[in-house]
Amino acid sequence: MAQNEIDFIGGGFKLTLPYTFGGWLLWVLGFIITAFGVAAAMTDPTGLGIAVIGLVVLAAVSPGSMSAGLHKMRKEAIDPKILQAKAEQSGYSVDNWFLQQTTLVPTNDPNDWILPAPGPQTWDAANPYGPHGDGTPLPEHPVKVGTPQPATMTSHLVFAGTAAILTLVVGAVLIGDEEAELGMTPALAIAGLGFILLLVNYFRAKALRQMLDTPTSLVRSVAVGHPELVGQVRPGAAGGLTVHVDGSDRMVMHNMVGFYWTYEQEQEREVTDNEGNTRTERSWVTIRSDRGGVPFMLHDGTGGIKVNMTSFKRTEYGQMLKRWSGAFAESLGKQLMAQAAASVFRGARVTDHRWTIYGLRLGDPVYLLGATKPRPAAELQAEGLDGTLGNSTIEVWGDDDGVGMKCTLMRGSELSNVGKSRSGFEMMAPPILLLLGGLSLIGLA
Repeated sequence: MAQNEIDFIGGGFKLTLPYTFGGWLLWVLGFIITAFGVAAAMTDPTGLGIAVIGLVVLAAVSPGSMSAGLHKMRKEAIDPKILQAKAEQSGYSVDNWFLQQTTLVPTNDPNDWILPAPGPQTWDAANPYGPHGDGTPLPEHPVKVGTPQPATMTSHLVFAGTAAILTLVVGAVLIGDEEAELGMTPALAIAGLGFILLLVNYFRAKALRQMLDTPTSLVRSVAVGHPELVGQVRPGAAGGLTVHVDGSDRMVMHNMVGFYWTYEQEQEREVTDNEGNTRTERSWVTIRSDRGGVPFMLHDGTGGIKVNMTSFKRTEYGQMLKRWSGAFAESLGKQLMAQAAASVFRGARVTDHRWTIYGLRLGDPVYLLGATKPRPAAELQAEGLDGTLGNSTIEVWGDDDGVGMKCTLMRGSELSNVGKSRSGFEMMAPPILLLLGGLSLIGLA
């Protein structure tokens, strides 16, 4: 699929449907739950609560206005051999049946390259700050593809908006039920949910607007200030990291420049309610985590620039890179300690373990808004740089926000990050409906 076959201007409304088998499976499940809830509401209006659950599922699996097109573009633009190699490394595998050790690598990575990017064999290690090839921007650079605009409304808003309306109907029914004597509790709960979602989506919409409104600079001409940059992660003077998750030699990731991993336990405990009924409660509890990184080179085809990875306070790695699971900890000692700690502090029993890593690797696409500052003269001298290339004399920091601009680093290009996003209106409308509707229901209590 050629780039010009994708409409990057979403327009007013676009019907969006799943484009993967898993998405369709969840979509059908959501539809069935919704239909069951509507049928149940024929005899009991509170049955609409079941329909709300189904509509939330439908809204969650309804993709953004450009997601399907970008997914297809990626499949047709990237070399099939490369896609096949990634597919063979992805999926679910059993590492040790006896210890129930498994590994999961997502088969679909929305933050990966959509258009082909230069491979490591083409990188000029002797001149990392210089242009790549003829010095033109990478194929996926905004200068070439432009900045996409999500559709104002999609199927997501239809389902999410309907779920919000039905939630208000259920709230009104519960308030009007004199036997339940719930008072204004349903109204306050709905308004509180709307407020929380509104707060979260406000910052998401603000970040999207900042991305859409800020012009992207080319590395070869970037100046001191607060630019937006898009490019490929390439090794800096520190090279790449080999990360041993939780200190294990089994769980290793190579060629990382930024990472974040978590170790979680699934804990099980018996809970007794006020009426004396006992139930088993399971939850995942984060036990340990770690993050880190090294400076790397952002190269957009026109040149490279040093990025101080760990200085960014706002870092979004996207979905996980890999997850390891097992019925036991990595050693007998750790297993005994895990069981003892869970029993003493939470009165629980450990039933499962999982380790998840997120991060940025060499070769990945990266988008950032940062502060560019002059590099120390001693550092330039140590690298043997004479200052001929302006982009070699400055570096990017993420700890100095500008006026109306928050320093942010995201895995993925601008195209992939905006392409999977929803419009600000679509993010804000359902929470506002819940908040205002919930406040209005207080009058019925």
